[in-house]
Amino acid sequence: MSPRMIAIALAILLSSAGLAAQQTKIKKVPAQYTSPSSGEEMYVAYCASCHGKTAKGNGPAAPALKQKPTDLTALTAGSGENKFPELHVQQAIRGDATYPAHGSKEMPVWGPIFSSLGTGNGAAVKQRVFTLTKYIESLQGK
Repeated sequence: MSPRMIAIALAILLSSAGLAAQQTKIKKVPAQYTSPSSGEEMYVAYCASCHGKTAKGNGPAAPALKQKPTDLTALTAGSGENKFPELHVQQAIRGDATYPAHGSKEMPVWGPIFSSLGTGNGAAVKQRVFTLTKYIESLQGK
């Protein structure tokens, strides 16, 4: 095959790959109820679609996002202090701090969503955020 034919084939391949990436859409559905005492259940229901089952930022919805989801298994290593950034994670989940992916049209802020799943009281939201944070902490270095 001539170099020109290879270049044309490569251009077609790249343009069709680009079209496939652009066509990936995120289906938005209401949050399902999960047990507030199961961090793993909440992670699978609320986080895995973007962050992936292994929490490395490679979930099925990740290609449709403008910014790659964070590798949640490397938070301790990336903290600079080799300490799990518990407060940072809780703030990101609740939506108390501004992070590019959290709170955007792409990434839901979970605090209000968690509130709508239960009685709406602050204690239930705190329990969910705490339990999910502890689960994410358990994923460090995996």
